[in-house]
This record gives sequence, C-alpha cells and structure tokens, in this order.
Amino acid sequence: MVCVHRDDRLHRDSLRRSGLCVERGCSQVALDKLTGENSIVFVRSEQLFDWARSNSLWYLAFGIACCAIEGLMHASGPRFDFDRMGVFFRASPRQADVMIVAGTVNRKMAESVKRLYDQMPEPKWVVAMGACSCTGGPFREYPNVLLGVDKVVPVDVYIPGCPPRPESVHFAFIELQNKIKKASEERVAARRNRDN
Repeated sequence: MVCVHRDDRLHRDSLRRSGLCVERGCSQVALDKLTGENSIVFVRSEQLFDWARSNSLWYLAFGIACCAIEGLMHASGPRFDFDRMGVFFRASPRQADVMIVAGTVNRKMAESVKRLYDQMPEPKWVVAMGACSCTGGPFREYPNVLLGVDKVVPVDVYIPGCPPRPESVHFAFIELQNKIKKASEERVAARRNRDN
C-alpha cells in the first residue's frame, strides 16, 4: 500500500481531470470529494504507478516521411499543447514509453524500428501514424515497402490519414491513456477474483 497525501497546493480541477480514484466499499470516490485539509488516501502501489504511467507518456518520434513533418511536428506545437496531458518528446528510446512511427516503413528501415523498440524500457507502446505506417499507403505495391509497421513491432493505436490531422494525434494519446487504465483495472479485477 502507498499513502497519497493531499496537499493544499493541489487544485481540485486537476485531480478531477486526472481520474485518480480510491475504493471505498464497492463504489469509487474521487480524491477531490474527500474533505479535510490533510487527507490520506490508501491505494495499491501498482494502481498508483499505472495512473502515473498513463498520465506521463513520453514519446519517441520515428519520423520517416511526410506524416512526421505535416502531422506530428504540427501537433507538437503550442496550439495543441501535449504537455498538459503529460506527453513529452524524448530523443532517446531509453527514456521513451511510446514510439510514434510516422511514414513509410521499408525493409531496410524495419531493422532500425525493431532496434529502437527493443531499446525502450517496459512497458512500452507503439502508435502507427498515417496511412503509410498503418497499411503501406500509396506505396504498398512496391516490393520493398512493408504493409504496415505492425509487421515489425506490435502496434497499440493506429492513426489513419494522409497526413492525419493534429487532433487525431491528440485523440490517439487519449485512447492510449484509456487503454493503459483499462489494462490496470482488468489486472486489479483479476487479482481480486483470484483472492476471493
């Protein structure tokens, strides 16, 4: 068990948006519903780590073609402000949780994609951005082009489009956060069923 201390400096709105909950009986109570100046909340450490992990996704951009320029770089700007979601760019795969593959993956690039994926620490996720990285796009008939990056590494979220809009990149991170939270809930439910 881990104690989470609610400090006066935390904003109620940020806690409400974060979705961190504790269990009380069969229902879930959000942290901002608790009263008192110095509340203490008990949660399992793995639930706390999964919550933190889903709200601090650091991504490695593997930009191969135009989707990286037209979609990903535009989405990373101040207009869409990924920083407020805890999504930050990392240049090293050893510091990244998410790899975004944007562009056409050919047979020679597949080795680099796999090597970077293997260098990422667990748990790790992959986002295929654009028609080229999802299905090969307009270059799918060429023999050296792979029909999607999922032939090399497992993909968690697909972003279709040529190039995809920045809003869809934002939505993909929200979907990835939901996927991480759902996996955490399923793991906790399985443990609860096993214990009973």
